[in-house]
Amino acid sequence: MGTDDRGTKMKQLLQRLRRDNRGATALEYGMIISLIVIAAVPAMSSVADETIAMWGDVETTMSAP
Repeated sequence: MGTDDRGTKMKQLLQRLRRDNRGATALEYGMIISLIVIAAVPAMSSVADETIAMWGDVETTMSAP
């Protein structure tokens, strides 16, 4: 295997990688998921606060004579 042979194989590999879009697609999906998580965390926090308040009201009502 000569030096030219390795150079040709490297060029072929780089050309294949340049045409491959799977990495870009995975990155896009990752960004979409991260945006969903960023939006979901405050929403869940708000729901948690309301749930805690609701159970506080239940506790107050149940402990009243």
